[in-house]
Amino acid sequence: MTNYSKFVDRSCTEQFTLQKKNKSNVMLFVKRDDLIHDEISGNKIRKLKFNLKNARILGCDTIKSFGGAFSNHLLALASLGKIEGINTIGVVRGDELNKQSNKLLERCADLGMRLEFVSRSQFKGIKSLNGMVDNPGVFCIPEGGANREGVLGCADIINETTNDYDYIVVAQGTCTTSLGIYSAMSNKTKLIVVPVLKGFDAISEMQFLAQTTGVSFDKNRVEVLNQYHFGGYAKTTDELDKFINSFNNQSQFIVEPTYTGKALYALNEFLAKQEGTKKVLFVHTGGLYHFKNGNTAI
Repeated sequence: MTNYSKFVDRSCTEQFTLQKKNKSNVMLFVKRDDLIHDEISGNKIRKLKFNLKNARILGCDTIKSFGGAFSNHLLALASLGKIEGINTIGVVRGDELNKQSNKLLERCADLGMRLEFVSRSQFKGIKSLNGMVDNPGVFCIPEGGANREGVLGCADIINETTNDYDYIVVAQGTCTTSLGIYSAMSNKTKLIVVPVLKGFDAISEMQFLAQTTGVSFDKNRVEVLNQYHFGGYAKTTDELDKFINSFNNQSQFIVEPTYTGKALYALNEFLAKQEGTKKVLFVHTGGLYHFKNGNTAI
């Protein structure tokens, strides 16, 4: 990918402080993938890197992927396609929608992405298409980049750090990012995942994705904080909003309420109960394009 190094070189690891519950003075660090690009946001470029490489190896001139009405994955693909000169197709869940339904879809169309709107039942049957299985010359990426290439790309998040943390904390959606991080972290490190979906079975989903992508997975190295979804995907509460606003007003980076804000809130609560932990890495997965524009994303 022509500009990959240029983008990810903007990411860095910084030390930061967090509220008042860090009683044990744990050293906190943040992996700043939010700095990578405004539209190819955070972990999205990680998931697309090897998918684009494989598409080119196979001689495909078009990449197709799948998402909802506010999918930052589709926006990232549209933006990357524009930069790299490859055609993109975004299959959107909801046949009642059109490209004028919101600013994100408008932006995808402006970037040259061809949008196809399908019913929810149809979407469910095709959202996991992977590779050149649809039409000749068209490479399919599953919804959210949830495939082997996506997991492999997300491993770079940890490969770019010192990798000597007691815990690594990340918000969880499709499990692609969290499994990629897991695959690259030190054997001495434990992964904390914060699902943003209500009722999400993180361990089962990670085990399934690990099996399909060839990652050796030990559930004992993962701790799930599943009580911080605040009502479900893209939902929030006054308590969460107050926490995020307070943090954003005094920190060197900002978080949003769909993913990173929930994970940071969970980390704050986790620290209040810790003894003996010395060093924690918080992975900032981006998503701020939508936060600045008043939207949420999937």
